[in-house]
Amino acid sequence: MATYKSIRYNTLLVNASSQVLLAETTASSSATLSFTSGIDSTYKEYLFEFINIHAATDSKHLTFNMSVDGGSNYNVTKTSTAFQAYHRENDEANPAVAYSTSHDLAQSTDYQRLMIGMGTDNDQNGCGTLKLFNPSSTTFVKHFIANINNTEANDYQTQWFIAGYGNTTSAIDAVQFKMSSGNIDAGTIKMYGIN
Repeated sequence: MATYKSIRYNTLLVNASSQVLLAETTASSSATLSFTSGIDSTYKEYLFEFINIHAATDSKHLTFNMSVDGGSNYNVTKTSTAFQAYHRENDEANPAVAYSTSHDLAQSTDYQRLMIGMGTDNDQNGCGTLKLFNPSSTTFVKHFIANINNTEANDYQTQWFIAGYGNTTSAIDAVQFKMSSGNIDAGTIKMYGIN
């Protein structure tokens, strides 16, 4: 048993070292946060980590889009799906899991919602991850998966599960994040390459 634990522990150490920090940007009343370099064929998977994202305007959404022209345009056609698990802070409503059609995209160039209905109170923010798979492929579409936890303006704690694909066989070389309205008041986004 001790040998098994040792092997497993060493495997975890190896996996942890294969996540390489490529870029980091911090919001300060920022209209957008963009990653316009470092997304190339070096890695087959890119991980964006959201840390304490705080909205400047109540009930708005953190969104993202992709670019195939170095960030000149963020308009990749996407199809996606979203569902949520939620619980209200004051326990007045029953916690539940629900599919959310209003946050889906169906062959749309709109920005994909990630953190939804964010609150602006000091104790309201969002954290989570977005994975983008094989963005440099010129053969296949570009799949993404997001796992987000944010506090909504109506005091719901919500975990969002969002997945979809960018329907392009062109290489994705830039990603942008912005609020559906207003600015990103504060928070950090890190981009990692995954071996």
